[in-house]
Amino acid sequence: MEFLCYHRDRPGSLPLRAQLLEEHWSYMDRYAKEMIARGPLLADDGETPTGSVHILDLPDAAAARAFAFEEPNYQAGVYRDVLLRRWRNLLGRTMWDFPGGRTGGNRYLVLGLGAGQAADLAVPTERDELIAYGPLLSDDGAAWLGTAVLLRAPDARTARAVLTAERYAHVEVHNWHFGGRA
Repeated sequence: MEFLCYHRDRPGSLPLRAQLLEEHWSYMDRYAKEMIARGPLLADDGETPTGSVHILDLPDAAAARAFAFEEPNYQAGVYRDVLLRRWRNLLGRTMWDFPGGRTGGNRYLVLGLGAGQAADLAVPTERDELIAYGPLLSDDGAAWLGTAVLLRAPDARTARAVLTAERYAHVEVHNWHFGGRA
């Protein structure tokens, strides 16, 4: 089962985040084989972390909750909240398989939070810039709750356009960077 975990930073937690960096990476190393995508979300300056996203293939919802809530930054209070949802990998690959590589261009996380009938269930025909794409689902996988996309785009407006905006209650666009050890 695939899951998306989005940890949103608590304001003022940057020093604590920096202090726990090696502990965070060591924790993530334990999930290297399960990882589909990972990386920090960044403020408009392109450098200051505002959160983290991890997409993993785990045995079940209990394993996903353990991953999300045993994470060292979460345990220490770096994060203010966590969005944890089932997810379906419609591209069938990891971020490391993205033909565009780890660097170059602007990268974004686009989260469309659903309201009503499912939308954007098919991968867009223009998929060259997609890094990860799939629906957010209820714990049992039966109900559509939105869509999550990682992509390379010239700007946030172009990134947002990957989703049919009027089909969502809310769409968020975040600067994102390929994660992992340098």
